[in-house]
Amino acid sequence: MHKVFGSSNFAAAIRRLVIAAFAVFVTSVAAVGSAQANPKYAGIVIDAKTGKVLYSENADSLRYPASLTKMMTLYMVFEALEAGRISLNSKVPFSANAAKEPPSKLGVGTGRSITVEQAILALVTRSANDVATALAEYVGGSEQRFAQMMTAKARSLGMTKTTYRNAHGLPNTAQMTTARDQARLSIALRQHFPQYYGYFSTRSFQFGKQTIGNHNRLLGQVRGVDGIKTGYTRAAGYNLATSAEADGRSIVAVVLGATSGARRNAQMTSLVQRYMPAASSSRGGSNLIAKNNTSVAPAGSATATTGGLPQLPQTGPMPDVRYTGVAQAYAAAPAGNAASAALNSMPAAAPSASAPPVPVPQPAPAYLPNEGAAVAPATAAHSVASAATTPPDVDSMTTASTVPTGGWVVQIGTSPDQQMAMDLLRDAQAKGGQVLRSATPFTVAYGDGSKKIFRARFGGFGEQKEAVNACNALKKKGIGCWAAAQ
Repeated sequence: MHKVFGSSNFAAAIRRLVIAAFAVFVTSVAAVGSAQANPKYAGIVIDAKTGKVLYSENADSLRYPASLTKMMTLYMVFEALEAGRISLNSKVPFSANAAKEPPSKLGVGTGRSITVEQAILALVTRSANDVATALAEYVGGSEQRFAQMMTAKARSLGMTKTTYRNAHGLPNTAQMTTARDQARLSIALRQHFPQYYGYFSTRSFQFGKQTIGNHNRLLGQVRGVDGIKTGYTRAAGYNLATSAEADGRSIVAVVLGATSGARRNAQMTSLVQRYMPAASSSRGGSNLIAKNNTSVAPAGSATATTGGLPQLPQTGPMPDVRYTGVAQAYAAAPAGNAASAALNSMPAAAPSASAPPVPVPQPAPAYLPNEGAAVAPATAAHSVASAATTPPDVDSMTTASTVPTGGWVVQIGTSPDQQMAMDLLRDAQAKGGQVLRSATPFTVAYGDGSKKIFRARFGGFGEQKEAVNACNALKKKGIGCWAAAQ
């Protein structure tokens, strides 16, 4: 009798493949089964281009967000950066209140400080509670006031069932959310702040002698996954919000209340692999959620509101002067935008009649940050050449000597990856048109090793007014930016 396949080695290889495939199948089935049997579980998958709900289970049931709270903390920080109220190099002071927060924490002592950029990386990787509180006090003037601002922002983004009481997500029975609301926030973070979204893909962060890894184990393990945040408390269970892009498709998925980190990751892996092929591959989705930024209130009108939302304080921590006297221009979904209409039409329960009203925050006191932990000086590295009359080629890498000197620049983003920074420049050029025709695109690297980040900038603006006008024009096209003297 002839041997089947002609080789016992080949047959053994087939058996191994079958066993491996069966193991993957069992893991996926077990994850789905455990989700269905778990009363805390809630999940949703949304096509990030069209707003179509691809999967939903208990998506509007109230749950505790745990450290997914820090996504809104970062949204508020990104908004303050974009508005020029703070900069990436601004120092964030640590009060005794912030320093005493329980782990996970960075361990910065009372009276010391770190930069805003270090704070962002600490939230993305270690999910540091002490850093979240320090940022809340720095941006909002107080932790309580910052939580009020977070809740107001949630309402403006259509997160109708979310209430925040703190910036870190440690247990508070009044701090509740839903899977659908967290999916909206995940989409908003990516679409409203493409210049900062790259931070969520950070795999590790060097702080002093510490190398801090990202808690999100799906990064680099599941195809297409590029962030965004994990969370856990005993009351909440294991939470995960994930964004993934592959083959021209983009989805956002949220899992809340899993019974273990492994089951949470297995469930999310199953959702991504199952529903990514079902997502739309068409172009679009850039304005899926309207960016309703809150304006800065004039002095003496702290309680004034726009559309019922509290306005940001005029006082509080301020960055180095960028520009003055120019109204900020923000992007919103155009009337009739199909993607926006699709997402807004997703069934979501109205806020409970018993839900507490969103309080109007009072102005923050003047707050001067304390100088603390020293930060290594930034060093410039790379740039991109320009053309005189046609949009410059951002692929033409040259030496640092071609970085525009003097005048003003417009920064559109920051990324831990140089290629991602260049992609931001390409996208801005494509959308900016005449606004950037004579501008010089370049990337500048700061820091060394794992701390290196790349800033995507356009230079060659001779006067403040030119840079500000260009930035405002870009914002109208949905591109976040700020102008600064070179």
